[in-house]
Amino acid sequence: MSNKSLGNPFDADTRLTHTASCSCDACSAEAANPGGLGDRERQILLERQIEAGASHAHTAPAAGPASPQFDSSEDMMDRVIESAIVRGVFGHNDADRRQFIKLVGGGTLAAALGTILPMDKVKAAVKDSIGPLEKTKLKVGFVPITCATPIIMAQPMGFYAKYGLDVDVIKTAGWAVARDKSLNGEYDASHMLTPMPLAMTMGAGSTATPYIMPAVENINGQAIVLHNKHKDKRDPKQWKGFKFGVPFDYSMHNFLLRYYVAEHGIDPDQDIQIRVVPPPEMVANLRAGNLDGYLSPDPFNQRAVYEKVGFLHTLTKDIWEGHPCCAFACSQKFATEMPNTYAALFKSIVDATHYSHKAENRAEIAKAISPKNYLNQPEIVVNQVLTGRYVDGLEKKVYDVPDRIDFDPFPWHSMAVWILTQMKRWGYVEGDIDYTGIAEQVYVASETAEVMKSLGYEPPAKTYENYTIMGKEFDYTKPEEYIASFAIKRT
Repeated sequence: MSNKSLGNPFDADTRLTHTASCSCDACSAEAANPGGLGDRERQILLERQIEAGASHAHTAPAAGPASPQFDSSEDMMDRVIESAIVRGVFGHNDADRRQFIKLVGGGTLAAALGTILPMDKVKAAVKDSIGPLEKTKLKVGFVPITCATPIIMAQPMGFYAKYGLDVDVIKTAGWAVARDKSLNGEYDASHMLTPMPLAMTMGAGSTATPYIMPAVENINGQAIVLHNKHKDKRDPKQWKGFKFGVPFDYSMHNFLLRYYVAEHGIDPDQDIQIRVVPPPEMVANLRAGNLDGYLSPDPFNQRAVYEKVGFLHTLTKDIWEGHPCCAFACSQKFATEMPNTYAALFKSIVDATHYSHKAENRAEIAKAISPKNYLNQPEIVVNQVLTGRYVDGLEKKVYDVPDRIDFDPFPWHSMAVWILTQMKRWGYVEGDIDYTGIAEQVYVASETAEVMKSLGYEPPAKTYENYTIMGKEFDYTKPEEYIASFAIKRT
């Protein structure tokens, strides 16, 4: 597992990541415990090191300089900024950084960067833009699925620490628990499904509470899985009487499954049963015969293939290419009362999401998030999902679909409008809906664009666009006409 450290980025003998050769207390304890440390155990060890004055710097196997001491939090922030810049220059490849410094020297690298970037001004600007954090220790909930990759990997891979945050990412069984713990303040922010903050703001399924969604976590990344006994029933018209699982009512999984079967003439409320099943329980229910299939987040689609109990009927990217799924969300109250902390958390998520987008990082991320304190899944299963090189349980071949799951933080307002049309189509909300008003209140796309620009990423120039889903165009300017166009609906 690769955690960023605060070692000197201009020193060839200092590693900027934890490795198997690291001798710090936390890494030594991790190596001595085959099952891995729990979050609380790891946190205690790290806090002890901080109290002892260590910065968690890591020297290469050869004897290197002692761990540096910091006289103030400002000095530590200076090191964080220097380290972030140097890591970015070398594409987060620490081996390349150390090899380059061995060739030219750390002073030469620092001088070269100084001719390109006014380091003192950059440090001052970063500190001014962040401001003092109102709160540094945060609790962020996540459901153990690959859709939560940026939220999860931001902890072991150092993206929260980069922005001065000490985040406890808390594994949560399902979406109802995630929603309730967010509403009652147990979580500062949470991994959510993209329809959830819309529903929570409107009071659909819970007390109306203003929520915002600063970032989409993943696009694509789901599949329809059927039990192996149904390999001869590939036509959805044959699915009458089937029992399907989805992870939550207010989920893209529910709305995409409903859309898919309805386009094949199957009424999702009359011809099949749709049950809410927490993602970690999907495979067991499939094996036990309680479900004929499910539209679920990964890795549980690939896990069904791995367990030889199910097969991939279709990827959801083949229903709607680029559809949103999961998101990072928090209450409007949190963002308003703790603006600097919110901004730091927001930046860490956007940064981690872009890192997750790069194909060359996927294998490293799979290794980081597979252990039991995160996904608790075989690494080979998570790797197949994240890299897009997988088997489907039907054919004896390896598929290569790099965008089986992808990561893009931009919360398109038009995506929110589509979700609202499906909530109304199936009777989850009633009456008149201010589609654009709610979309723009909850999906804070302009804030996301600003954060993306500040981190060097290019946001889209607009926030609305039309989509084609199973051959049918969605015009975001005509949501009511879109709902009326469907033969199967509740409204």
